[in-house]
Amino acid sequence: MGNRPSFIDDLARATPGSATQRSGIDDDAVLDAYSRTVIGALERVQQSVAHIAVERRATPQAQGGARGGSGSGFLFTPDGYLLTNSHVVHGATDLRVTLADGSTYAADLVGDDPSTDLAVLRIGATETLPHAQLGDSASLRVGQIAIAVGSPLGLAQTVTTGVVSALGRSLRSTSGRMIYDVIQTDAALNPGNSGGPLVNSAGQVIGVNTAIIPGAQAICFATAIDSAKWVITQLFAHGRVRRAYIGMAGTTVPIARKVQRYFDLASTSGVRVMEIVKGSPAALGGLRVDDTIVTIDGVSVDGIDAVQRLLDFSRIDREVEIGVVRLTQRLNLRVTPVEQTG
Repeated sequence: MGNRPSFIDDLARATPGSATQRSGIDDDAVLDAYSRTVIGALERVQQSVAHIAVERRATPQAQGGARGGSGSGFLFTPDGYLLTNSHVVHGATDLRVTLADGSTYAADLVGDDPSTDLAVLRIGATETLPHAQLGDSASLRVGQIAIAVGSPLGLAQTVTTGVVSALGRSLRSTSGRMIYDVIQTDAALNPGNSGGPLVNSAGQVIGVNTAIIPGAQAICFATAIDSAKWVITQLFAHGRVRRAYIGMAGTTVPIARKVQRYFDLASTSGVRVMEIVKGSPAALGGLRVDDTIVTIDGVSVDGIDAVQRLLDFSRIDREVEIGVVRLTQRLNLRVTPVEQTG
């Protein structure tokens, strides 16, 4: 016993909670505050969250007639417009929306956009409906609370919590398209959560839950709500999203302060080119993998969502100037976008 290490005696003298007391932190109070935050956020958004039942026309590959499916969505206007995922409703022959109070409505597809995996539905309710408040994904910070609500595996009004794990991700959807400006979160998602809201501590929607990585744990993704706002306006105006296409995939990256100062750049972030499609306008214009896009037609680019907004239908078949940083050079490249199809 005399040879017993001294740290064993220190452990024996320690009492549960002593470390907490020494630090001055009350764990119970912290947990209660967290619970109150989550509950308060849910009270603001939960009544807007809906379960979507989907029926699709039978195909030669399908057995047993028409195919069914389900997902989540949420009301974002008081007159019955819902936001959900494109992959949830694309190709549907019948859509049924069940709200939090149990009422069920037939729904019509206003339009969908596979490039962001977003879709807008409309139900024919005559009364004013509870709807979610759309937040601001541009102001998000890694580490802040993220709360997901939806119908995983058909279990309506399921709530999971976590944090914003990363921002500005790019994600290849199940259709093979790249989705940009994606939020990564560890709030657990499962099949059926698709299309439901990801909300902040104030109950504002910051993203639309989109995807998980099969086999991974706590790696889930949501399309940023700022991208969704732009898609909504396009779908209302045209019934589809018209985009200028240059054939480039990229991701948001920080720009070193010395690089920003040297080239007199307006933003502390830009878009790193990750992939160039062979024979595309980007390739023909001289854009290269690892270039960092910093401007489009003189407008500062601080992320991939800015590229999406700036390359709208007004720039189709019109030469644009894309400013890039390539190693030690600042270059202006001439690219002529075409209209994105398919």
